[in-house]
Amino acid sequence: MLQRLRERLTLVLLALLPLHALLVTVGTGLLMGKGHAPLAFLALWKEALLGAILILALIEWVQARPRRLQLDVIDGLIVALIILSAFVTVLTHGDLKLALLGFKYDFVPLVAFLFVRRATWSEQFQRAAFGVLLGAGVVVALYGILTILLPIRFFLWLGYAPAHSLYFADGPLAAFQQVSETALRRVQGTMSGPNQFGLWLLIPFGLLLMKVTSRKAITINQATMGALILLALFLTFSRAAWIAAFVMTITALCRSVPRPLLKSVVAGAVFICVAVGIIASLLFPSIFFRLSSSRGHLVRPLQAMGRMIRSPLGEGLGSAGPASNRVSETCVFLRPQDDPSWAKTTPTLCVFLGATQVQPVDHECRCPFLPENWYLQIGVELGILGFLLFVALTIVLLKSLVRVAGSSPAFLLFLGISIAALVLHAWEDSAVAYTVWLLLGMQISRQSRS
Repeated sequence: MLQRLRERLTLVLLALLPLHALLVTVGTGLLMGKGHAPLAFLALWKEALLGAILILALIEWVQARPRRLQLDVIDGLIVALIILSAFVTVLTHGDLKLALLGFKYDFVPLVAFLFVRRATWSEQFQRAAFGVLLGAGVVVALYGILTILLPIRFFLWLGYAPAHSLYFADGPLAAFQQVSETALRRVQGTMSGPNQFGLWLLIPFGLLLMKVTSRKAITINQATMGALILLALFLTFSRAAWIAAFVMTITALCRSVPRPLLKSVVAGAVFICVAVGIIASLLFPSIFFRLSSSRGHLVRPLQAMGRMIRSPLGEGLGSAGPASNRVSETCVFLRPQDDPSWAKTTPTLCVFLGATQVQPVDHECRCPFLPENWYLQIGVELGILGFLLFVALTIVLLKSLVRVAGSSPAFLLFLGISIAALVLHAWEDSAVAYTVWLLLGMQISRQSRS
């Protein structure tokens, strides 16, 4: 009975996670009116539901009366990271609120994984979970595509902020983001941003990819779902998600195509993707190159490495990444030749021309530090040792998934997100992190028992 309840709650969680940002934005608008930051008690529904699932898993584990707690290398690495995070945080800033925010982003998914991999998951649940994720993928992809055509007043009616492309910790979510230096919208669907949406779409994309490469006939429904999800993924204009999808596709082909045909098929796929990328880049350079965005992806990792060298023991949980974003002012960094006059309508916005702060003039802004790389973010927070431990965890997990769950979507999903984490804070979004780490735990648990 407990297992059935746990599995049903998990299905509810998986179905609602991609709708989280939309539901909280609308709920906050209904309860508080327009212009308010997401209400904490609404935003924490997913952690409450996840906690209930993990408590049920713990009760089942205790009732099973295991002779001893079996730990492996994966468990040891996660536990070592958690202990190290507490040690470094106490020795550095010691801010409990900031540490809790950092722990939420960095370790709640990993703790969930530790519990989930020790639970029993039925084959019926596995099929139902994949069906729920595919169904959710179609719904949010359709809504995302539709949002391109919707006027700004529709988003304001839902409770979104009137400003686009900006994040304010003390305000509602932006209605949408635009491609840098253009008026082209990036689809963010029901989620908090286009990168988050693109990374979540890798989940249903990976599920469909496994079906396509299983050498079974593709149904019309599957082809339709795939087309919708791919279109929505493209319209996010998330280059990290595109790269991850490409790597997932090539990996799936390598694992499914007969060896005599492997080189030809992979070479053909690579050639087609590269050719399309080159042609699209030549036709639409402002969309694909986006120099202002690309500069940040190059400069900020270098800054993160510099901070790791200066503070090799780390700066504590929350000192970098999304937790830092939550407790800092919103900062926009422009090129020295850019015109910052557009920002005067938002006087609380911190604007820099190069390294010079030009707005506001009454105080020095406290900007977040976003390394644009999840591994380096961990390195800034937990030092060089934490960086090495997390990289080792990623490598060990990939090897374990190849061995025990290589025929499942879990391996492709974890590989894709791990690739995207090289250029984004890929694990920051709860819909992505909770879903993927839950699937990892289920797959490793199920396969290790068979």
